[in-house]
Amino acid sequence: MTKADLADTLHADAGISKKESAQLVELFFATIKTALCQRQKVKLSRFGHFEVRDKRSRLGRNPQTGEAMEICARQVLIFRPSQVLRAALQEGAAGARHSDISLE
Repeated sequence: MTKADLADTLHADAGISKKESAQLVELFFATIKTALCQRQKVKLSRFGHFEVRDKRSRLGRNPQTGEAMEICARQVLIFRPSQVLRAALQEGAAGARHSDISLE
C-alpha cells in the first residue's frame, strides 16, 4: 500500500476531495517524521509505536574477507506492534491458511 492508496481510501471512505485527502496523508507522515527526528516516541493506539534508538559502535567482520572492522554507532527506527494488531495479524494468517485448504 502506498501513500496514494491511503489517500484514495481516505477520499472514498471520508468523502473528502482527493486533493484534501492527499494533503492529510502527507501532513500525517510529515508530523510523524518530525516527531521521530526530535527523538519523541510516536504511539498510534491499537496499532503500535515507533521510536528511535541508539546503537553503539561494535566490532564486525567483512563477510568476503573475514577482516575485522568497526561498525559505526548509528540510530535505528524501531516499530513495536500493539497487542491488537498482533492478534489481528494472527487471525488473518490463520484464516488464510484455512482458506487455502480444500476439503473436496
